[in-house]
Amino acid sequence: MEYQNNNVKDLKISYIGGGSRGWAWTFMTDLSLEPALSGTICLYDLDKKAAVNNQIIGNRLNERKDTCGKWKYTVASGLKEALTDADFIIISILPGTFDEMESDVHLPERLGIYQSVGDTAGPGGMIRALRTIPMFTEIGEAIKAYAPNAWVINYTNPMSLCVKTLYHVYPEIKAFGCCHEVFGTQKLLKNIVEESLGIQEIKREDIYVNVLGINHFTWFDYASYKGIDIFPVYRDYIDRHFEEGYHENDNNWANNMFECYHRVKFDLFRKYGLIAAAGDRHLAEFMPGEEYLKNPETVKKWNFALTTVAWRKEDLQNRLAKSQRLAEGEEMVLTPSGEEGILLIKALCGLERVISNVNIPNTNQQITNLTAEAVVETNAVFERDSIRPIIAGALPGEVLKLVTPHVENHEMILKAALAYDKSLVVKAFLNDPLVKGRASGEEVEKLVENMIHNTVKYLPEEWKR
Repeated sequence: MEYQNNNVKDLKISYIGGGSRGWAWTFMTDLSLEPALSGTICLYDLDKKAAVNNQIIGNRLNERKDTCGKWKYTVASGLKEALTDADFIIISILPGTFDEMESDVHLPERLGIYQSVGDTAGPGGMIRALRTIPMFTEIGEAIKAYAPNAWVINYTNPMSLCVKTLYHVYPEIKAFGCCHEVFGTQKLLKNIVEESLGIQEIKREDIYVNVLGINHFTWFDYASYKGIDIFPVYRDYIDRHFEEGYHENDNNWANNMFECYHRVKFDLFRKYGLIAAAGDRHLAEFMPGEEYLKNPETVKKWNFALTTVAWRKEDLQNRLAKSQRLAEGEEMVLTPSGEEGILLIKALCGLERVISNVNIPNTNQQITNLTAEAVVETNAVFERDSIRPIIAGALPGEVLKLVTPHVENHEMILKAALAYDKSLVVKAFLNDPLVKGRASGEEVEKLVENMIHNTVKYLPEEWKR
């Protein structure tokens, strides 16, 4: 890397999934607004046409006078070309298509098993992992061969298993998972403190928290703002607003299936005394199926959404149309996303020192009562060529009981994917809180068979036998 006046001028960033019609645009926008970094972005995607579209969009951004981060966008035809000489590697892929995800999310409904997301936990998250793990095995092997010293930032779900696979393939890899769910909960706390205490314009980053858990099932056991303990403020707010919850913009809620009123969060705080730090749609999927996802009526009662794959397909068509318009010359709106990926790259280049949440193996016993093999989400210090995990402490006993089945399932599903072992998938399903007690072993085994069949085109040949 070439440093000039506290800037880095010649970074190579490889973007696997570079045809993305969402995360890639977010990343490109944030890069264009960062004056301290510049270089080359090499886009690689199985859908080369999509990557070429993003190349056009990115190079148009580079030509604009209002962009201070200057980047040349190129397209690679293979992993070797994409990864060679990379300083940073971004992974943001959709494993399969929304047709496969339709089966992941909706087929379990025949047994009364409902999922609000279907990409991390539950039957949907596990079957998605079966087709994701082989892809990440290939990517991990390519990184080991062509870019062994690069920093690898993963945005793909299921986050924990993606990161776990990369370390399984290449234990020396410098990889971590980034997720914005913690930021959303910091923002919620910021808003509640502002409203409750009459303080104005608090920055989300000034809400200091201790993060511990696993991706999308993360918790705060400490939250503070400038000497103020936020827990009593949060507790008082919940006591006053439990029934209606909290929502910033009621007018748009019905049109955004990612939104919620945080009532699941509030209920978990009352039950366990910690602040659950993810969206309600994610949190509900880690809990027993009788609680928040018993049926659509129960979901409606808790004021979050079952994000249907039909909605995702419609949203994709809108993004495809936007991709075409951007490639034909429509200007992208340059608004900071609030994500921290670019800030973390700056820190790893030595230009900043940052504390942020990160998904990495529990090798340093960041969470003292989970195994070293678990991929956990805690805070870490990011600085020049280094991530130093912060010891978060132990999960309280009742929360540990909630987290443990999912950590066990991560291990089982990784083994199942590598050994092509359907029996391990069945065992993991039966161990999952959404499934447990909702169906017989025979029904679950049939469900696993059908779900694997529906995604078999994206699985290794051994599954087809």
